[in-house]
Amino acid sequence: MSKTALIVIDMINTYDHEDAESLIPAVESALPHLTGLLERARRQNVPVIYVNDNFGEWRSHHGEILDQALSGPHARLVEPLKPDESSLFVVKARHSIFFETPLTYLLHQQGIDRLVLCGQVTEQCVLYSALDAHIRHLQVIVARDAVAHIHADLADAALRMMERNMGARVCDSGELWT
Repeated sequence: MSKTALIVIDMINTYDHEDAESLIPAVESALPHLTGLLERARRQNVPVIYVNDNFGEWRSHHGEILDQALSGPHARLVEPLKPDESSLFVVKARHSIFFETPLTYLLHQQGIDRLVLCGQVTEQCVLYSALDAHIRHLQVIVARDAVAHIHADLADAALRMMERNMGARVCDSGELWT
């Protein structure tokens, strides 16, 4: 029997980057779906793993990343998604949640072989993470209404690629842990 984890990608964010203006409306739209997904996963005791960019801050850790995001001008986008005491946190430096991180080891140790991906950015970090999960023989589910994009057309294409080329299940978040 498969064990599933919810992977929250790059949602602990200050939105202090060049694409933020294009990204924020999609984050606002996805936020209620993300919070609902988190609540349902936690109620079902599904492991929640935040995998988050370190934004080039090589001396940072997850607490500092969270504090910085919560003290910034877009804290309202972060506050509802804060990790709780049972959440796990992996810091990454590049697009994929797997690239040079201990995530593969963590998943193996926890017996997890199915990932539900949510977060941002659909056409970048979510797409590359789905591909890397696929080549590791992990099952992938993408909650289409709980991912945020910069470019809607590229996000739609990325979701189709994940479904067609990587065998990912793409569904609405409400279909998960109902």
